[in-house]
Amino acid sequence: MTNLPPRLRLNLSAGLASVATATVLVALKLWALWQTGALAIAASLADSAMDLLVSFAGLAAIVYAARPADEDHAFGHDSAEDLASLGQSVFIFASACAILWAAGHRLLEDEPPEITSEGYGIAAMAVSALVTMGLVAWQRRVARRTHNKVVAADMLHYIGDLIPTVGAIVALVVAGTFGVQRVDSLFAIGAALFMLWGAVKIGREGWHALMDRAAPEETVAEIGKIAASTEGVRAFHDLRTRTSGARLFVQIHVELDGDQPLRTAHGIAAGMKRRILARYPEADVIVHMDVWRGKSA
Repeated sequence: MTNLPPRLRLNLSAGLASVATATVLVALKLWALWQTGALAIAASLADSAMDLLVSFAGLAAIVYAARPADEDHAFGHDSAEDLASLGQSVFIFASACAILWAAGHRLLEDEPPEITSEGYGIAAMAVSALVTMGLVAWQRRVARRTHNKVVAADMLHYIGDLIPTVGAIVALVVAGTFGVQRVDSLFAIGAALFMLWGAVKIGREGWHALMDRAAPEETVAEIGKIAASTEGVRAFHDLRTRTSGARLFVQIHVELDGDQPLRTAHGIAAGMKRRILARYPEADVIVHMDVWRGKSA
């Protein structure tokens, strides 16, 4: 990894850390479920299993998206990240529905199964929470430096995982202290609902990106401000944007004085492009130069 670009190296380190963490959490929660039989731990285990799939898909997407453009993919391979996120949302949604069904069935039972070995479960879930917080801290650092959407989304997903993990700890404490068994199912339902919300959010974002939806309004407005404030640009029009994975694609027509030399006009357009790239380093910017006709198009 030492010969890779620094940005890609950081993204890969976050992806590998995510896979390693998910593997440890799955093994730890399997053991805790075997010891306690707590459905809240089962919910957290299912979420960690989905995390493992998500982490592998995210790592694969980071690797594939980093491939340079070729004859078959003239705009690069960044859409692999969006396709991966859409597939991940389907798995998460299905898992959440299964947890809701199991938790609802157990909640309606006359005598819900008794939770045992609460101490083992609490210890396992506490370790899981600490490991997750360590991963989130590293992912946050990488996301701030590289602005990679996969890393940022994975970080938010693991932050969400802390909720069912803490919920499982509370359920075990309540069951062990007060003998209340049904709280386990209630926390499992809460965790499943949170997973459903996350699955819909991830799927919607991936779908919008694959459908070439424009960048957020604030991003478009910022690019417009850069264009309007560039010296020599009389006006601009047909500002179009779309996102693909971590990359932002920008096309803009700028109107320049037609009496100036081509070298000067090209320098103005190139200067504006550099300003946009300084603000959005992952952008792919195309600037079209038109002759100014005395008013905005």
